[in-house]
Amino acid sequence: MIGLFLITHSSYGESLIQCACHVLNTRPPQIAQLGVSAQDDPLDALPLAERMLTLVDSGEGVLVMTDIFGATPANIAMKLLKPGKIEGIAGVNLPMLLRALTYRDKGMETLLTKAIAGGRDGVIEM
Repeated sequence: MIGLFLITHSSYGESLIQCACHVLNTRPPQIAQLGVSAQDDPLDALPLAERMLTLVDSGEGVLVMTDIFGATPANIAMKLLKPGKIEGIAGVNLPMLLRALTYRDKGMETLLTKAIAGGRDGVIEM
């Protein structure tokens, strides 16, 4: 199973995980989050992110999801990426996370495609 690691501003990642737990009625395995605050030094956060990444990696890879491309959490995430092994997506939202949880047994390429589509398709004018 591909691990999931959210690196986001503040408690956004944990909030997304808690919402997913509510929808699924259980806490999924191999998922972790790192919240980055304005006071955090990115140089200090990187070693912590590297250690946390190992907690969700069972050998099948990890998808790192972050909130805003170009912001500090995404910049930390970018330093973790290894094509084919550790991939990343920016713009995480709840539909994206739920889709990622659903497809993480299907391989990294499928997971990336389905998670991105889930995030994009979850934005609907009402």
